[in-house]
Amino acid sequence: MSAVLPAVEIADVETSTFAGPLGERLRDAFAELSPQERRAAEFMREHLADLAVYNATEVAQLSGVSKATISRLYRRLGFENADEVRAHVRALRSSGAPVGGTTPPSFTVQLDKDIANLRAAFSALDLSVVAPLIAGAGRVLVIGFRNSYPIALHLRQQLAQVRDEVSLAPLPGQSLGEEIADLGHGDVVLLVGFRRRPEGFSRLVDAVDASPAALVLITDDGGRRYMSKADHLLVCPVDSASAFDSYAAAASVVSLLVASVLDHSGAAGRSRLVDIGSAYAALDELELY
Repeated sequence: MSAVLPAVEIADVETSTFAGPLGERLRDAFAELSPQERRAAEFMREHLADLAVYNATEVAQLSGVSKATISRLYRRLGFENADEVRAHVRALRSSGAPVGGTTPPSFTVQLDKDIANLRAAFSALDLSVVAPLIAGAGRVLVIGFRNSYPIALHLRQQLAQVRDEVSLAPLPGQSLGEEIADLGHGDVVLLVGFRRRPEGFSRLVDAVDASPAALVLITDDGGRRYMSKADHLLVCPVDSASAFDSYAAAASVVSLLVASVLDHSGAAGRSRLVDIGSAYAALDELELY
């Protein structure tokens, strides 16, 4: 008994020491690998995205080692088999984590993916209620974090040309508590929340849901989990052929949304556009051509 138990304990440690994304596991384990395992690990680190489809035999052939080496390496990294590795990489990609491949996708492949995203977003897009809601709101608060912040910034910039009382949060050094506390009946919060949302995003959704304001959530498919707490949901797929998400559909939906708000703003919205154009000219802020 005493001779067997330590061997079992060592095997357990060997298969469960490393956790986290595959790239980190490969990095942390590298110094402990055999020369053949290191060869396979180097291949895996350079072809992370491809591991979503490769089986153990293909990885072995492409890295120039035996299938037994690959199986042993997978176990050392905490995976039972190639199926678990493939599922792990697919889950990383679907969460929005950048997973690099061998070469960037061709322009055609990326274009096809963006077109598919646009079609999916437009097929479910209904602005007939959202646009007049924003046009008639007392105050509009646009919120975005991390990769959602540039989309939120653009949305705020566009809306500010159509109507007044449009603010952006969080600004540098700003907290959100005072913004949420100021929300009242007739206000609208446009929350941009694409995947890899920060910890605490759900608490923000709860806070806005508990406020008197209406909540419009602009998100990817993963954001549907908040559907019951949002008054309106605008879903923009961000799937990409590359290692990074694509926001082509989100940018297009923002353009259509603001155009629809302008349409519902009537003469007031058009007058504001003229006034802003005159201010640009007076300040000499824009190129003429």
